[in-house]
Amino acid sequence: MLKSTFKCIGLIIRQENSEHEIAIRKICQALGAYGELLIHYLDPEQINPDCTQATIEQIGQQADLAVSVGGDGTLLTAARYMVDYEIPLVGINLGRLGFLADVTMDDLEQHLSGIFAGKYSVEKRFLLSGQIHQQGKPEKKHRALNDIILHSHESISMVEFEVYSDGELINQQRADGLIVATPTGSTAYSLSGGGPIMHPTLDALALVPICPHTLSNRPIVLPSDQLIEIRLSAPNTQGRASFDGITRAVISTHDSIKITRYPKAITLIHPSDYDYFHILRAKLKWSNQP
Repeated sequence: MLKSTFKCIGLIIRQENSEHEIAIRKICQALGAYGELLIHYLDPEQINPDCTQATIEQIGQQADLAVSVGGDGTLLTAARYMVDYEIPLVGINLGRLGFLADVTMDDLEQHLSGIFAGKYSVEKRFLLSGQIHQQGKPEKKHRALNDIILHSHESISMVEFEVYSDGELINQQRADGLIVATPTGSTAYSLSGGGPIMHPTLDALALVPICPHTLSNRPIVLPSDQLIEIRLSAPNTQGRASFDGITRAVISTHDSIKITRYPKAITLIHPSDYDYFHILRAKLKWSNQP
């Protein structure tokens, strides 16, 4: 339990439909009672003229707390923005129960009052840094909290690639692609591909093949501090790399993706009653127990 020092609050909002307008106004009103608000809409077309707008940079430089308003996808975006500013992040969910955005509208006032009274739990989540090398030349680096994925580009055919860990060949495989997932991302696309669920506190990565041609090709878990390299190996091949499913880039034969652990972690704030296994049971419908 920590004492709250959140005087300036940055809201990062994704409003997916008009039904969210009332909820967003309620959130702004509730948070306005605790400090100054800086508000950034991810979709410029949904800017509320009644709210003072701020850039992501202004939130990063001035806010003591960042609040994502939307769902898990909004929190992923906010985390990639906020990680360099080392600002704690809390997620308010406008839809169903989320793995990450765990403050619900039903319990909004209770959860917010607890957080601003210092009654909350803190959790560190690491990100990945992925850099595409085209013709041996490094391109821009991209961050991902969930996963970095190689998959086929505008084709139903498989891609052929080699996977290395700290320069050592793991294997060469043909598949629809490969998922490199953090513990945070282990309950996302990786889980659908048969990957393991990893507890958020683990310093590990899961490499999960997508529909591999060789059925013995199974997911593998590696330490998070290893350099993972994926190289397209077949002639005249193109693939697509994606970072948290948002930033995408096309790569060709002999190009590669080099993946490392990002040097900074994002600090997530949860309500005091946060229970990771309760969320797993609820989201994955493991049992009828509460």
